[in-house]
Amino acid sequence: MRILILGAGGTGGYFGGRLAQSGADVTFLVRSPRAADLARDGLRLRSPLGDAELPVATVTAAQLPALAASRPFDLVLLSCKAYDLDSSIDAIAPALQAGADVLPILNGLLHYARLDERFGCDRVIGGLCFISATKGPQGEILHLGKPASITFGERDGVPPRARLHAFAEACEKARIDHLLSPDIGREQWIKYSFLTALAAGTCLMRAPIGRIVAGEGGEAFMTALYAECTAVAAASGQPIPQAAQDTALSTLRQPGTDLKASMLRDLEAGQRVEGLQIVGDMVHRAQRFGRPVPLLSTAWCHLQAYEASLPAR
Repeated sequence: MRILILGAGGTGGYFGGRLAQSGADVTFLVRSPRAADLARDGLRLRSPLGDAELPVATVTAAQLPALAASRPFDLVLLSCKAYDLDSSIDAIAPALQAGADVLPILNGLLHYARLDERFGCDRVIGGLCFISATKGPQGEILHLGKPASITFGERDGVPPRARLHAFAEACEKARIDHLLSPDIGREQWIKYSFLTALAAGTCLMRAPIGRIVAGEGGEAFMTALYAECTAVAAASGQPIPQAAQDTALSTLRQPGTDLKASMLRDLEAGQRVEGLQIVGDMVHRAQRFGRPVPLLSTAWCHLQAYEASLPAR
């Protein structure tokens, strides 16, 4: 199958690089300066799971319509920041118009409404990923820690389309930890409830989990924050299984860990954050069900104040 990867930053660069390394037909949709860098230096992965340096195919937005028309893509892997969704949708549109499906692995759930509106829900696959990765100062992809997985599936519970089986085979060949799930909605809410608690807690406290839980009341704070998220999940018809809750809480209350949300790393760097798409969206979902979420609401207020302090774009 032919796969188009939007961008060659941390997430897209890592998963696209592993696929390309295995021989998959992968093309990166990038801006002209990044295309020039990749043509000169190749894609460089730095990871506990193994480093790699490899040549990769690229295409710019201006070139994509002609390429997609002559050699259509089967799948677009969408891994942009959630606040860049609208421009990303415009960028990948020629590939979708030529017949591709899109697999978003963005954080949160808010992006599905926009993707469905633009491309139709039958073209939008359910997906998520677990990875901590970023683009380094020399353009290299830095994989931080060992987890690196993709989960995907049909959102309406029907048997998976052939393209999903083909993508699963490509991930298997690339040795990417993956799951073709029969219940992607459950998997999404398991991640979304955990991620929201992690982002809200570490951003509000401006500290990693280990430092939070070391303080008096820290463990109770993280427990209560996660409980607010799981309550919203249950009200949304997606109760989090107890085993998944136990796993999440063991991570959210782990002593000594330096774990923090990528949102906090962005905040510490003075960059935009996905506050609306993660914490804000959870708060708004709670409000629709009439559920009080005081800790999440405090974190959302904090994130709005932070974003208001950033220079106008």
